[in-house]
Amino acid sequence: MLTMNFNTTNSTFRQLLGNGLRYHVPPFQRDYSWSEVEWDELWQDIEALFSEDAESAHYMGYLVLQTTNNKQFDIIDGQQRLTTLSIMILAGLSLLKDLVNNDIDALRNEQRLQQLKSNYIGYTDPVTLIEKPMLQLNRHNDKYYRNHLITLDKLPQRGLHASEHRIRKAFNWFQIKLKQKFGMENDSGQNFAQFLDELVDKLFFTVITVNDELNAFKVFETLNARGVRLSSTDLLKNYLFSLASVDDPHDSQIKHLEERWESIIRLLGSESFPEFLRVYWNSSHKLIRKTDLFKTIRKHIRNKSEAFELVKQIELSADAYTALKDTQDARWVEESKYLKQLSMYRVKQPFSVLLASYEKFFESDRAGFLSIVRAISILSFRYNVICNNPPNEQERFYNNIAIKIDSNQLGSAQSIIKALDEIYPNDEVFKSAFSVKQLKTTDNRNKKIVRYILCEFESKASQVAIDEDNDKFNIEHILPENPDESWGSIDDSKIDGLTYRLGNMILLEANKNRVVGNQSYQEKVKIYNTSSLHMPQRLNQHYNEWSQDSIESRQKQLAKLASSIWKISELS
Repeated sequence: MLTMNFNTTNSTFRQLLGNGLRYHVPPFQRDYSWSEVEWDELWQDIEALFSEDAESAHYMGYLVLQTTNNKQFDIIDGQQRLTTLSIMILAGLSLLKDLVNNDIDALRNEQRLQQLKSNYIGYTDPVTLIEKPMLQLNRHNDKYYRNHLITLDKLPQRGLHASEHRIRKAFNWFQIKLKQKFGMENDSGQNFAQFLDELVDKLFFTVITVNDELNAFKVFETLNARGVRLSSTDLLKNYLFSLASVDDPHDSQIKHLEERWESIIRLLGSESFPEFLRVYWNSSHKLIRKTDLFKTIRKHIRNKSEAFELVKQIELSADAYTALKDTQDARWVEESKYLKQLSMYRVKQPFSVLLASYEKFFESDRAGFLSIVRAISILSFRYNVICNNPPNEQERFYNNIAIKIDSNQLGSAQSIIKALDEIYPNDEVFKSAFSVKQLKTTDNRNKKIVRYILCEFESKASQVAIDEDNDKFNIEHILPENPDESWGSIDDSKIDGLTYRLGNMILLEANKNRVVGNQSYQEKVKIYNTSSLHMPQRLNQHYNEWSQDSIESRQKQLAKLASSIWKISELS
């Protein structure tokens, strides 16, 4: 079992840069990416620290570092913030240089320039005149940062990477802000130095220090689960690219790998990379937990060729995965309907099987692939939505099927569907669960599902397809959510339990739904009879009054109907 070997402290920016500490952005971490939006947000926060009634400090968030000696640290998360603060300080030092060049308190401003640079940026080796910065950026950004920003020379503008342009623009942006704030007066250098001396004690971070990548990935997963989004994607990228750079490969190889990686990120868009990666891995390997994902990949991928092959396969699967998540993807025809249902149910467990099935059957057996998607949608409705069975066992089950698809043990769509029988709730189990099912329509997901169910019932009863996206129709609660005194025969303590029973709901035209409101059942029935829909019209033929018995009786009848609608015929 992996030991979580890390410690957590709160540190000011001054403390981070003290005692000769050095920080290194791993070579294949993402490039500098902040823009004016982030610069301005940071600047506004800093300005607020010096206003009247200001807070005593500003929290800069988590900083995740990796070290083996507590003197040199790899920045696993937080490089954008540290880089921007360094750029801002350098912009301030350029202000001091301008004061010196304009002979404004030149001697003391030169002393301030050298001292502040030594405190917060680094020093210049007196023999080689090479800069020894406290912060080393990644392989695309460090040369520009070290050779041009730290030296406070004129910044070149041509032949730069996009991220180098962003660094240059950030420097110029903070130059303008600081010059506007402090001007070019006799006391400008002193005022800037005092501002910076106070600022480095007002900015503080929660610093998490780990001893290796495995612990770093554990930290990412823990914090991400708590809603703090960190770049575990970058951690994995750095590991794979470090393997790929062994034996000093040609830049063209790394460039090719970077292009593939960027393609993956573009393909995934808003989808979670770690979530996709786990689905990808589980579609052909033994099930792993999210917290073991990085450890498992690191165990399997140990050399350059394996790293290149993994990135290639990830890129291919990312295309299929994002398509399976996008019901509007141009490649779908009938599949779109069932993928939309899976999205509505919010089930994730089947995606390893869907991904494996797509890769095996989409090109060679399109009809077979469609039948798999349909079967999984029906199974998810029975298993997850109605029976509310535990998802953990389901995930292991799907993982086993995905592995068998990948290894050709399940070589046809029919054999895959047959294999679903192991967790497929049979008709008796399904009808029993459906007969007592409640779905509270105050929840948006439940509301969509109930609307879909009612549309399917109406389509089955009337033999006319009803589109659940048609806003002409609403969900009508026969026993109202807020009943008036005419419903006094139903015990108040039972109203909540009955209102959201599936047997208490019908589909009704929106304009009629507004009219019926909270009226009595007898008054509602008069309006139901004028509906164009089959089920409201027929309601009073079966029920003269509306009571708990009526709801339970109707729901049992609907359960029988449901078992014929949501049915995998191959498993009947």
